[in-house]
Amino acid sequence: MFDIYGAYTRLGLVAAFATVLADQAAKLWLLLVYDLPARGAFALGPYFDIVLTWNTGISYGLFPQQGTLGQWALFGVKIAAVVLLWVWLARAGSVLVAIALGMILGGAAGNAIDRLAYGAVADFVLFHFTAGGFRFNWYVFNLADVGIVAGVAGVLYDSLFRPGAAKAP
Repeated sequence: MFDIYGAYTRLGLVAAFATVLADQAAKLWLLLVYDLPARGAFALGPYFDIVLTWNTGISYGLFPQQGTLGQWALFGVKIAAVVLLWVWLARAGSVLVAIALGMILGGAAGNAIDRLAYGAVADFVLFHFTAGGFRFNWYVFNLADVGIVAGVAGVLYDSLFRPGAAKAP
C-alpha cells in the first residue's frame, strides 16, 4: 500500500500552502481591492508592469480552451498532475525536493483555483526590457507560475548537483 505521507511531506505541503496563499492573495487584491480590470495596467518598475490577462490555455497560453469541455479537460489534467506530484512528494528524499515539489503543487493548485473560479487563469506580471530601440516582452505570468518555475529549478538542481546524483557520462 502506498503511504501518502513521507518524511518530508508536511514540509512540502507547507510550501504548497504558502505558494497558493501568496498567489491567491495577490490575485484577489489586484482584482477586488485595486480593481485592476477597471484601473488598467501600471508600471511596477523599469522592467515589470502589472497588467491583466486571462489565460484559457496552459503554460504560455498554449492550447487555449473557450468551451466548457476543454476547460474541464485542462482542469482534469491539473488534478492528475497534482496527484502524481503528491506521490513524488511522499517519496521525496531531501528538504530541497520537498519544498520544490510543494511549490510546484501550490502553483498548480493556485492556477486550478482560478480555472474553477473564473474559467481562466489570471496572469498579471509582465517582464520587459528595452535595448537599442528593441523592446522585449516576456509572457504575462502570476505568482503560481513563479512557484512552478522555482520548484522545477529546485528539482533540477537537486538531480544534477546533490551528492550521489546520477551524472551523464
